Amino acid sequence: MQTELQKTERELKIKNYSPKTLKSYLYGLREYFSFKEKDYNSLDQENIRNFLLYCEQKHISPQSRNLFLNAIKFYYRNVTKSLQKIQVPSAKIPKSLPVVLSRTEIRKIIESLNNPKHKLLLSIAYGAGLRVSEVVALKVQDMDLAELTIHIKQAKGQKDRISVVPESISDELKNLLAGKANNDFVFGSERGGKLTTRTAQKVFENALRDSGVKKHATFHSLRHSFATHLLENGTDVRYVQ
Repeated sequence: MQTELQKTERELKIKNYSPKTLKSYLYGLREYFSFKEKDYNSLDQENIRNFLLYCEQKHISPQSRNLFLNAIKFYYRNVTKSLQKIQVPSAKIPKSLPVVLSRTEIRKIIESLNNPKHKLLLSIAYGAGLRVSEVVALKVQDMDLAELTIHIKQAKGQKDRISVVPESISDELKNLLAGKANNDFVFGSERGGKLTTRTAQKVFENALRDSGVKKHATFHSLRHSFATHLLENGTDVRYVQ
């Protein structure tokens, strides 16, 4: 098993897959190999179907089952070089509308925090429409406070993009960045390095609880709310996308 996982890791790195995808694919393959038990490089479509059914019976989410299936397809296509097409359908994912917070609710959530750094963290996540992974990865060199822009590097799909910095928090950001080197994280951990995404999510969860806002929101709701409020202000939908 370990040999096949190492081969897969090598191919993922050669093809420049993100560290997050690499970790997820290797986890999914490890689960599949454990289920298959032997003859890993022998493609057996019924076995793949039985594995996915086994995952469903363990109440693994449709999203995770589809990720496992993609990992299996990658393995047979790129590692074993199988020409056989895997004709196993993806799991249907229930569609639900994202939770959108009003401007008043976002103000309540941010103002419920006492820690100035945590306030800034949520403020910039909302004000620039950032994912939690992007917020914790922000470095001083990514910020241009003179132009009120942020350069988000190698975001989802390994694409760069530019976003805006709200002028209302620019002075507080200047104070936070004062004395930091270009390569330092904007929201560095007290122990050094960057905050974990879980820590940032916990900051939001605590703020949501203390604010009294009753919606089932998550950190990602800040990004959805940013996009919604831009559209409400008349921003061109193509820019928002």
